[in-house]
Amino acid sequence: MVTRVIPVDPFDLVVFGGTGDLARRKILPGLYRRFCDGQITSDSRVIGAARGEMSADDYRAFVSQAIDEFSGTSNEDDSSKNEFLKILDFVRIDAMGEDGWEDLADKSRENTIRAFYFSVAPSLFGELASRLKRFGLADKTSRIVVEKPFGHDLKTAQDLNAVLAKYFDESQVYRIDHYLGKETVQNLMAVRFGNMLFEPLWNAQYVDHIQITVAETVGVEGRGNYYDKSGAMRDMVQNHLMQLLCLIAMEPPAKFEPDAVRDEKLKVIRALDPVDWHHIVRGQYVEHAGARGYREAVGNPSSKTESFVALKVALSNWRWAGTPFYLRTGKKLRAQASEIAVVFKDTPHSIFGPEAGNHRNVLVIRLQPNEGMTLDVTIKEPGPGGMRLLDVPLDMSFAEALGGSVVPDAYERLIMDVIRGNQTLFMRGDEVEAAWAWTDPIIEGWNARHDVPKPYDAGSSGPDDSLMLMHRDGRRWRDIQS
Repeated sequence: MVTRVIPVDPFDLVVFGGTGDLARRKILPGLYRRFCDGQITSDSRVIGAARGEMSADDYRAFVSQAIDEFSGTSNEDDSSKNEFLKILDFVRIDAMGEDGWEDLADKSRENTIRAFYFSVAPSLFGELASRLKRFGLADKTSRIVVEKPFGHDLKTAQDLNAVLAKYFDESQVYRIDHYLGKETVQNLMAVRFGNMLFEPLWNAQYVDHIQITVAETVGVEGRGNYYDKSGAMRDMVQNHLMQLLCLIAMEPPAKFEPDAVRDEKLKVIRALDPVDWHHIVRGQYVEHAGARGYREAVGNPSSKTESFVALKVALSNWRWAGTPFYLRTGKKLRAQASEIAVVFKDTPHSIFGPEAGNHRNVLVIRLQPNEGMTLDVTIKEPGPGGMRLLDVPLDMSFAEALGGSVVPDAYERLIMDVIRGNQTLFMRGDEVEAAWAWTDPIIEGWNARHDVPKPYDAGSSGPDDSLMLMHRDGRRWRDIQS
């Protein structure tokens, strides 16, 4: 299957933190892949900006190595890479001072799309935004891209939004969540709103419950200092899982347009009920089978930060009243898996008798690994011996269904949306604040009760209490499978 690629207009993209880990692993290799596919043309420019001493040629050598290591492309023909390296430049810049800004202004072209990627600590967002304005680098058509965390709580999120609003209109701010750039997440909207088959059943009358799982096999190595101040609730639930919940639960927008979609997502967050503390499980992984425990990994022997969270949440609206949503995420689990499972109710009456067993339709949207969808349907087991039933999956793996086409990485898709000026897959400021307003009371409750996370073995499925969260309701988590 051949995918038609439409080139974006020429642009200047400045990557602040252009020598950082995110730029090296994701941003720059992703831009290179878009260049190879013809979506970025040779009259665009990518300018790395960082505080280290480096010439333009040094930066090109740095990017060349990053491409070789992380782009996943063939190195047999260097012509494409050499052409891409020609559009690169570098500026040594002081985010907190004056050095480098005049140089960056001199390199900036007029009448060209200007985008500025803040791949730096959030404490620098305001400093960068103010200097972009002061040195004439930003106009009404410019865009800024900011990475999470979007605050540490509601107050800091409000403060961050207020700082950015001093210099940029909300229509110019792109809060990037790479989960929303995944092919499967966008296909979730296509499946829901592009097929008559599902939307009439997408409500409490037919759906028993919904599970959202983001499981990681990695620990916190390399991020311990940040993570121990954040935890799974702030790092994953408040943003990634919240966004997946919004997309699975929202009402159909009037149009597939940025504010129409984000208005419906905001309604979902505002419809969330406060979570009873009995419906929350916190966990922290401990040493097992040679794998270090969380406290050893972060160097804090008394840490009470959670590396695992499971919740049962409810929405107070007409579509979902009475249908529970179960969310879980954790590190050092036995498999890496991100999925949404829509579990439909049993048939009202089985004509096949009790020996046929219980069977349910389950729609599973896999975000990783092997992006795709499966729908479990009930059929007759082949062979003689009566009407025996079994569940089989109708499986659509995107890699197979699309004839082996390479699915673009989330970052490269989202950066192209920034250049096109499409905010549909980016969070709006009021959406971020609403998510924190729901999350903060949960964290405050933990602190007030001096809650201690439940230990779970590294490489397991999480704390036993998370299993009981489902068992109490007569349900069970889907097995985590890589």
